[in-house]
Amino acid sequence: MKGFVPRATTLCEKTELREEEQTLSWTHLFGSILCGLSSEVQTSYSGFMGHQDSQKDVESLQKTDRRRGSCMNIFLITSIFFLFVSVAALAVCGVMTVRKLQSDLLKPYQVSDSGIVESLSGEQPLPGFKMQNFAYIEAVTSTVNNKTMEWAPVTYGEGNSIGSKYIFKSNKNSLNPRQMGTYFIYIEVNLTCTYTSNCSAGVLKLHVGDKLTCNVKLPAHARSVSEKCFTVTQLDTSELLTQMVVPTHGLQNWKLEMTGSGLGMFLVD
Repeated sequence: MKGFVPRATTLCEKTELREEEQTLSWTHLFGSILCGLSSEVQTSYSGFMGHQDSQKDVESLQKTDRRRGSCMNIFLITSIFFLFVSVAALAVCGVMTVRKLQSDLLKPYQVSDSGIVESLSGEQPLPGFKMQNFAYIEAVTSTVNNKTMEWAPVTYGEGNSIGSKYIFKSNKNSLNPRQMGTYFIYIEVNLTCTYTSNCSAGVLKLHVGDKLTCNVKLPAHARSVSEKCFTVTQLDTSELLTQMVVPTHGLQNWKLEMTGSGLGMFLVD
């Protein structure tokens, strides 16, 4: 009978062993769940951080592109501005040079005792510019109609405004050089409206041979009009006539002022 005591002890121990095994199983299961959750959280965190880094990289590239584009725009605008200023400066210099040349040339001259051409306006003589290369004739009638313009040299003392390299024929009102070459030709006219009200409007045309055409616009409300035209061209020894052409309806009450209306030329080469 004494041998049954050890048997009861053995059943208790088995019961305790089962409880310990169940506890270990739950602990193992709970640990596995925690490990899985930890792994998912870590993966999610890594993905989130990677997405943030990617967004930062994209924003950084966009900012760099914007800065680069802004610099290019500033450079282009500055280049266009300086180009515009340069072109405008060249245009202004060109216009001033042409006007100065035209102002110097569109003046009647006379011959001094030393044979040098002097301006009739009393300005200083042009040194080295001989009268032989220069010719100037002035209008002698004031009518404005279809006709060959009538000219005459400007006389001063013993000389006149026709250089020795030119021929002027008063019976034909023609002017021509004695030699072939390159010549600067210009014509200037001053017109006045003589009517108390408006004069007829139109365009007066002046043809110096086939070398120069000058269109003079005459507005109806204008009281006086001045026009100057010029060209540089090759000439032979042919006679040059100046034709005045008016519109079909005419230019009533307009008068050509003889003073300051003339034709001139000089030898360039």
